[in-house]
Amino acid sequence: MESGNYFKSIDQVAQELALAQYIADRALATVVFLAHRLQKPLFLEGEPGVGKTEVGVVMAKLFKTSLIRLQCYEGLDASAALYEWNYPKQLSLHSSRQSKRKRGRKNRGG
Repeated sequence: MESGNYFKSIDQVAQELALAQYIADRALATVVFLAHRLQKPLFLEGEPGVGKTEVGVVMAKLFKTSLIRLQCYEGLDASAALYEWNYPKQLSLHSSRQSKRKRGRKNRGG
């Protein structure tokens, strides 16, 4: 498969995501298509639990590759994120946020 040519259309992106049990709107399918076609990274931003990581998981499965997940936090700039990777800090931050979410659900009775 030639790099950047897996997806032939935006509709194909939506179909491939749907086959992987991820329902994407046209805007997300378009962004994924363009990032792939232009061979650029895809940075997703949004509230916790909206499916940002799952897009990456599905794409990694489609392309049979590993997923590099960057947990962003306030104060993280491109230099630190891309050139000074601190895996222990990323893992610690991710674990901390998961614990807070679990406590929040428990306090709400969920």
